[in-house]
Amino acid sequence: MAAVKELLKAEADGTLSFGDYTLESKTKLDGFEFQGDIYKVKTFSEITKLERNGMFVYESVPGTAVENFKATENVVSFHVSGDRDAQFTLELEADSEYVVYMDDVNAGDMKTNLSGKLSVSAELEAGKSVEIKVVKK
Repeated sequence: MAAVKELLKAEADGTLSFGDYTLESKTKLDGFEFQGDIYKVKTFSEITKLERNGMFVYESVPGTAVENFKATENVVSFHVSGDRDAQFTLELEADSEYVVYMDDVNAGDMKTNLSGKLSVSAELEAGKSVEIKVVKK
């Protein structure tokens, strides 16, 4: 999967794609309007971060490319790619349990902390993406 050269774009299916892990220096795009919300992305080889209306949504270390990101009340799903293993953090409901799926394989139950953050490590390699689905229990 290629990096998102536009940094942040709306897809025809109502999802978002963002992030470019191939950039050498930090690059950002602010003020992107999508479905009534304002998004901001910061991305480069070391980190990718997405905010909605000034609030944390997604962060990965090192940087990643995310395609077809969709968040509903009970499910967050997307495809993530990068040139090496990454850890990503999502902002979800505080003190709640979720089941994490990677390429349709149950990676286990996880619980968010009091601030609602859930961190997951993914084995990534250049040219391949991993489908992530996080479902509230």
